[in-house]
Amino acid sequence: MVQRLTYRRRLCYNTKSNKVKVSKTPGGKNVFLYRKKNGSVPKCGDTGVTLKGITPARPRKLSKMTKRLKTVSRTYGGCLSAAAVRQRIIRAFLVEEQKIANKILKAKEADKK
Repeated sequence: MVQRLTYRRRLCYNTKSNKVKVSKTPGGKNVFLYRKKNGSVPKCGDTGVTLKGITPARPRKLSKMTKRLKTVSRTYGGCLSAAAVRQRIIRAFLVEEQKIANKILKAKEADKK
């Protein structure tokens, strides 16, 4: 006959925070071991892609982790993906180029008059 197991904590419902696995002790008894929830990898704010080089962890663990595990050494390191940052830089450059081109056109028109 299968050995019956009981939860070791007070919460007795099969909820997301109360997941367990069966483990055998050195004494030969089967007991429940509580599983931790999986941490999620942060996603890029612009594209929604998961960020590379960042450790997945739960919020409490994140607060204890060092900075090098939570970011990458780049502008917007832990917030945006590399492709999104590249896109922003290119867009900013093109906007500045457009402004310069408009100034030159206005100056040429002023010379003609």
